[in-house]
Amino acid sequence: MGTVFSLDVRGGDPTAVRAALDEAVAGLRRVDEVFSTYRADSQVSRLARGELTVDACAPEVAEVLELAAEAERVSDGWFSTSYRGRIDPTGIVKGWAVERAARRIAAAGASGVSVNGGGDVQLLGTPGAGRPWRVGVSDPLRPGGLAAVVSAAGAAELAVATSGSAERGAHVVDPRTGRSAVTDLVAVTVVAPRLTWADCWATAAFAMGSREGLRWLESLDEVEGLLVTAGDEVRCTGGLAGWLG
Repeated sequence: MGTVFSLDVRGGDPTAVRAALDEAVAGLRRVDEVFSTYRADSQVSRLARGELTVDACAPEVAEVLELAAEAERVSDGWFSTSYRGRIDPTGIVKGWAVERAARRIAAAGASGVSVNGGGDVQLLGTPGAGRPWRVGVSDPLRPGGLAAVVSAAGAAELAVATSGSAERGAHVVDPRTGRSAVTDLVAVTVVAPRLTWADCWATAAFAMGSREGLRWLESLDEVEGLLVTAGDEVRCTGGLAGWLG
């Protein structure tokens, strides 16, 4: 998927957890084989060219496309899996894959799991007694600095996802025009229970811009956001402070 993944696993039976960890890593590689838009032989590439139907693809393809359709509905079209007239579920696949890997390991008995895919993180359980997972949010305007630190204290599951232009340039597309989104934002970080949705909501809110993006994030249940504008203005949803520390 063109990025680095890291996994931090605590507790559980070592044999069972190691087996689940191996399965999770193999699953991430499998996701790349099936969904990569850079591989001509991937099922998604073949689906986009009309060489396969969804029914002929791996079951995960239908699952991801159904989730993407829900994300498009909730975001009123600001999240989309269509790019230049072709199917492209890139915006949801990474978050979904990371969340799936984390849950696979936790199901094997691990008491704490953190899976990080290119800076988007799914947290489950805790790293130790009385210790919460903590995630630093990079400052998009000050390389090497932090804009905030998110604490998962009190949450059995928490995800942190960021979308922006600081590291990858203008890669978020406005689905209405098919061109790079014209936005006053440089980054949006979303905190929510599931990374599948946090990843989608960060992308959609970034494309919307600071005013509409903040309003929309405020309307979603169990979702908080931190938005940074190109003018170095920081805007937050009302409940974000409860996750900082």
